[in-house]
Amino acid sequence: MRDTKSPIFIRKAWGRVAAYADHSDPMVAACNLIALVVASNQPFYPLYVFWMVSDHVWPTFFTFLSTPLFLAVPALARRWPVAGRALLPIAGLGNTVVSAKVFGPASGVEIFLIPCALISATFFRSSERQISFLLIGATFLIYFGLHGLYGTPAHLYSPTEYFSFSRLNAMSAATLTIFIGLIASGLISQIKTRT
Repeated sequence: MRDTKSPIFIRKAWGRVAAYADHSDPMVAACNLIALVVASNQPFYPLYVFWMVSDHVWPTFFTFLSTPLFLAVPALARRWPVAGRALLPIAGLGNTVVSAKVFGPASGVEIFLIPCALISATFFRSSERQISFLLIGATFLIYFGLHGLYGTPAHLYSPTEYFSFSRLNAMSAATLTIFIGLIASGLISQIKTRT
């Protein structure tokens, strides 16, 4: 007997997620989508580390500290659109700092500062340049100010494991950066069709 309830449940769940991410401002909706995609991928990070790096995955659970912040982006943006958009790179910066402390810079996790800077540079209007520049400045300040000052990681991986960790983080950050670029190009197309 065929289960006809599962597709309905999935459609309803997807509809609720889409409604939560939706916003009348396409720029806000784009940031909401990025935030929810990042949050939905975070539970898989320990699995990626297990498969590609090491069976010592317990430090990856510290990355879940930022999950509520990513999930809160659409809720905050509904009331304060600029603050909601700003929370997205702030959550990313916070996650990167915590991850660099827990894994160590040798893990290559600081590469996630690149998508944080891209979001900060892309999803703020010309009238909001001060916010954009503050967030971009925070990205550089974190890299140049904290790099090498994180202390001993929660777990020391072997050189081979750190090489694999760097590859994993480079691939993940590149995928996220491409996704952000595709979202931004879609947003540009939307703006052009409206004018």
